[in-house]
Amino acid sequence: MPDIRKVGVVGAGVMGAGIAAQVANAGVPVVLLDIVREGARSRSAVAEEAVARMLKTDPAPFMSPAAAKLVTTGNIEDDLGLLAECDWIIEAVVERPDVKQALYRKLDRVRRPGTGVSSNTSTIPLAALVHDMPDAFARDFLITHFFNPPRYMRLLELVTGPQTDAALVEQVSRFADVTLGKSVVRCKDTPGFIANRIGTLWLQLAVIEAIEQKIEVETADAVIGRPFGIPKTGVFGLLDLVGIDLMPHINASMSRTLPTSDAFHGVARDVPLVNAMIADGRTGRKGKGGFYRMARGAGGAKMKEALDLGTGAYRPSVKADVPEIAAAAKDLRRLMEAGTPAGRYAWAVMGKTLAYAASLVPEIADDIASVDEAMRLGYNWKRGPFELIDQLGAAWFARRLAAEGADVPPLLKLAGDRSFCRVENGQLQSLGTDGAYRDLVRPDGVLRLEDVKRRSKPLLRNGSASLWDIGDGVACFEFTGKGNSLDEQVMQLLAQSIPLVAEKMKALVIYNEGQHFSVGANL
Repeated sequence: MPDIRKVGVVGAGVMGAGIAAQVANAGVPVVLLDIVREGARSRSAVAEEAVARMLKTDPAPFMSPAAAKLVTTGNIEDDLGLLAECDWIIEAVVERPDVKQALYRKLDRVRRPGTGVSSNTSTIPLAALVHDMPDAFARDFLITHFFNPPRYMRLLELVTGPQTDAALVEQVSRFADVTLGKSVVRCKDTPGFIANRIGTLWLQLAVIEAIEQKIEVETADAVIGRPFGIPKTGVFGLLDLVGIDLMPHINASMSRTLPTSDAFHGVARDVPLVNAMIADGRTGRKGKGGFYRMARGAGGAKMKEALDLGTGAYRPSVKADVPEIAAAAKDLRRLMEAGTPAGRYAWAVMGKTLAYAASLVPEIADDIASVDEAMRLGYNWKRGPFELIDQLGAAWFARRLAAEGADVPPLLKLAGDRSFCRVENGQLQSLGTDGAYRDLVRPDGVLRLEDVKRRSKPLLRNGSASLWDIGDGVACFEFTGKGNSLDEQVMQLLAQSIPLVAEKMKALVIYNEGQHFSVGANL
């Protein structure tokens, strides 16, 4: 199929506009359309205002003002014909199948034959979207679920149907990977796909258990955060970031679409505190505060406040005092086994979440690597669910579930005393649903430094840096100190590396796979 040289996006809300901005960031022209708003100064005001708003938004959706010039705005009544020039059309309108299908019929009349159409939906199955649509449209249709904000979140969940053209899937996947900088994870056509299927249960569990166990929000975020390799926002900080008002809508969608046997129904209930917060406009950072907020203290100084989950009132935020967290850095199981409030909360939330994830393969994905990747990229977990189970010990985890009378997922039984992930002869492998290990195969053109490090030794190394031979005559200089900070040892090793590379190799790249490239100079 021809390359994607121009993209159309229909729907200029937060997600649609953000997707259009990321396409423009890649240097690709994009058409952004939305409805005609009654009484507006311009018939294309919705799309025009979305672009203007993004130029002022922080964090910035556009990499530069120049990127915004690649966005052509319009409306679906006057400008639908512009989509005939596009090689890929992305729909990001309201989450209603009837609205989407009405739009698809209009798109089908203007798009060039073979042009791919995808939906950014995260809640509606593909089968429902193409129901009663022409076979030719179904062949050119797929779901491409971006995560918000599209510029910064790397995950793109891709869902296909039985009729979807394989060449189209390859074309969109390559464009998303190489041009847009996304990591594409193939998902099954099931509610919530991978990341939101697991993440929604995780968030709901965390809120309900904190309220029922009378755990303060700071403690909850400290326990569910860094010990598990989850960002320090934890759960309540994350809900403030994404918007608390989304929580009931996503939960309702999951409750409506998941089978009655699904474990989500055990936690899918209204939370009166959350409903009251939404009614009061306390929807998180975009509203009047959320579980946390910034307020003015004595003398007008800014101070952070936290919500008391029992009373619903704000109080000065305090630093969580959880001694068990220090032990968890070396042995995560010690936190989960602790008979303290923190330990009981950790087990109640993460134990059920990890068991749920293990029960969903192969329903949501063909392999555990896809599940781990989706949670790492979609929710910024440092380790995916199966990597966390390995850290705890799969056999221990299964015994703990069985001892409490909980269902032990078949995949966990299959693992037995083995780990889900292992390294064999320098090759990372994962356990399949048939009980056999398989090599983790990277996409074409992808080289990970972690893979190089598993099967080789550094050319040079000291306490703050390493030099690796990554093949084809290319060397990689890696920072390894705390925070990847630049200190004397880094500069000393770099001074040694340059003449070695100049003499024996073709090129040198400076790179690492840390969460942050470098915190800067170590002063």
